[in-house]
Formats: sequence, C-alpha cells, structure tokens
Amino acid sequence: MTAIRYAETFPDLNGARVLVVGAGKSGLAAARLARDHGASVTLADRRDAADLPDAVRALAKLGIRLHPGGHPPALLEDTNLVVLSPGVAPGIDIVAEARTRGIPVWGEVELAARFTAGRVIGITGSNGKSTVTAMTGAILRSAGIAGGTGGNLDTPLAGLLDLDTPDAVHALELSSFQLESIETFRPSVAVILNLSPDHLDRHRTLDAYAAAKARIFENQSDGDFAVLNADDAPSRRFDSAVRADLHTISTRSETAKGAFLRDGRLTLRTVLGEEELLLADALALPGAHNLSNALAAALAARLAGAPLDAIVAVLSSFEPLAHRLERVGKIRDVTFYNDSKATNPAATLPALEAFAVGTIHLIVGGKDKGGDWGALIDAVRERVRSVLVIGADPAPMMRRFAGAGEILECGTLERATETALANADAGDVVLLSPACASFDQFDDFEQRGEAFRQAVRTLGEWHA
Repeated sequence: MTAIRYAETFPDLNGARVLVVGAGKSGLAAARLARDHGASVTLADRRDAADLPDAVRALAKLGIRLHPGGHPPALLEDTNLVVLSPGVAPGIDIVAEARTRGIPVWGEVELAARFTAGRVIGITGSNGKSTVTAMTGAILRSAGIAGGTGGNLDTPLAGLLDLDTPDAVHALELSSFQLESIETFRPSVAVILNLSPDHLDRHRTLDAYAAAKARIFENQSDGDFAVLNADDAPSRRFDSAVRADLHTISTRSETAKGAFLRDGRLTLRTVLGEEELLLADALALPGAHNLSNALAAALAARLAGAPLDAIVAVLSSFEPLAHRLERVGKIRDVTFYNDSKATNPAATLPALEAFAVGTIHLIVGGKDKGGDWGALIDAVRERVRSVLVIGADPAPMMRRFAGAGEILECGTLERATETALANADAGDVVLLSPACASFDQFDDFEQRGEAFRQAVRTLGEWHA
C-alpha cells in the first residue's frame, strides 16, 4: 500500500483510515479530530475493555472503532496514518512496523497543529512549564486574544480547535513525549525553561531527553521567537538548536534581548524597546522559581502581542495551579502544601527554598524516574526537619536519603500525613513534593494530590 502524503497544513483526511494508538486524553482528542475530518478511525489501547474509561467506550457512538487489549501489526492493514498518544513510546513494535511500511506516524500535537489556523506559543522544560503555560494563557485571554490553553496541561491541542481562528494564539505546555513525535509543528514562540534529568526511564540518557526538548525549535525560522533561560547552565546546550530570534530570561543579570530584573522590577527588552512591568515583590506567586516563571510568561505573551496592562494584571493576581505548591489547609498552626506535580528531584528543590529552614516535613517517594538527587539531598540535609517516605517499595528511597536527617518510612500517603502532623510544631510546614512519579500507587500526580488533600481534610476533622 502506498501511504498518503498529506499536505503540511489542513491535510485531506476524508476517507483515510487512521489508527490512533493509546486511549489517553490526547488519543481521544486525536481520534475525534480525525473522525470530524472524515477519516475512518480505529483507537487501539493495551488495556482490556473493562479497564477503559467510559469516555473511550462512548467513542463507538461516533463511529470510532475500539481495539482493546493491545495493538497488533494486523491493525496496519489499509491504514494511511498512525497517530500516537504521548504516553506511547515511539519504539514499540507497531510503530516500527508502520515506519517500515512507509505509513506516516504523527503525535497528537503534530496532527492537531496541521489543522490549526492560529499561532502557538510552545512551552517546555523539565520544571515550571505548567505554571508558565497557564500564566501565559491567562495573559492572552485577559488581553482579549482568542485561543486556548492546554497541550500537556489539561486539554490537548486537538481538543482546543473549537477556539481556533486565524487570529488566535494558543498557549501549549509540551512534554518531551509530545515533542519527540512532531514533524512540521512550528510554534511562533518556543520556550525552554530549564533542563534537568527527567523521564530517564523512557529516554534512557540526558542527551536523548534534551534532544527531544530541542525539537521545539527545529521548524522555526525568521519571524519566530525562541526563549531560553540564561540562568540555567544546562540549557546552554540548546543555543545551537535555535533558528529563530533568540531572547533570554534572567533573574541575575540584564539580557541583551528578553526579560530580566532591574532595581527589583520585571523588565522587558524586545523590538518594542525597554518596558517596565511590576516589582518582583508584587508577584502573586511566592518563590524564586516563580520569578523566573513570571519573566518567561511575560516575555512569551509580549512577543505574541499581549499588551503590558494585561501582563501586569495577571502576574499580580495569578494563583498557584492545583498540585503545584498549593496551600491546602492548616491544622494546629501547621500548614499543608500540595506539590504533587513535583515528579523529579529538580522540581522539589525550589519548593524547599520557598519555606524557612528547619520548618519543613517533606513527603517524598513513588516511582523513581532517574535523575540527579545530589542537590536535593544536600538541600534536605540543610533545610528539612524530617523526611517521610511513601511508595509501594520505600526501601530504595530510604537508602537514598540515609544520613540526611530524620527519615521515616511511612509507605502510604495517609500515614505520612498523619505522622508529619504528629511530629510538627506550630509554624511548621508539611510539604508533599515527592520528587518521583506517582504510578506505583496512583494513576497520576493529580490523584496523588487529591489523596493528600483528603488526608489533610480527614486529619482536620479529627483535630477540629
């Protein structure tokens, strides 16, 4: 069979046979999008039918065929296009076979981008990308600019196209999993916030992980903008990948083009000249890492056309996203913070720096994705009063933190929360910032964060 060679934008899927692999949120959105453009769609997932959510089974009413229990090569017969959910590794057998047969293989972002009339701000990095994406999207919408906010954050791009117009600007969080399966995707503003080891259970090496991140720049050209963090030394490796007009952010020094601090005030330096924003002390979000996040969001939004008043209004009022250093309650003058989104050591480090030394009871553990633990362990030794270890197998994490202070094996999140409160004094902080993925005990970081909220609520009722 000869594969259809689709145009770069607005491909003709009418009558095409499309196989979507992976029935997560992105896979569902991709299946609906392909179906809405006239394709005959099959959605395959390795889970059994009984384990699939109702949303997947509801696709049958739209004429989308469901193939549970795996994705055998036989599904490729007469298939014109394969679309991958980001959770599906691109090296699985059916993908290799599709490439051997000359069948195009796209990720959901690539598929959706080809039907997008507006522009895209693409935001990636090891940490902070959800906050920067949400902040950037809030600025754009406050300014009255059409478009959606999502990607790896909440709604996939394929699910945002009802908000698309030629004048729209979409703010997208992009993971390494999404970027490794692009082909022509071209953000008009592309941001890499930072780089630290993450997802090494899939990418295997830091070089491979970084190469996936760098793909955000590869289709840019004149008229586009690239944003890097001048304060993040590992991000210097991305300089050679930049093909657009480079701007940088820094909290330490003024940059030639970009966003920085001057006399404690956020300042932009772009083709529009130098423009002062608000004082750093006026930012709604605490922590030095959120100052960098605010600079990145302000710069990206400004480069996309947002006015200064919208930028200032959002930065001075923006509240933390759920599960990202989110204050969830106070019991006996002990405050509980949910930072479940911290799924690697580098993400937990700035959370520790947001609180006073010696007041933190840190809950860590889960599925270790690999990474550099040295800096975090040093910070724990210096700043943390006790470490409470959770996870289906807490022993490796207990060994990792041995010698870093008081380390308590708790196993479950509920037990860790209860133990932390029992050991805390008035004014202390109980911080869930696990530095690990959640998949050993929870479906995702959101479920883990919700379990922590419930544990705090339950303790609050006991102590009422």
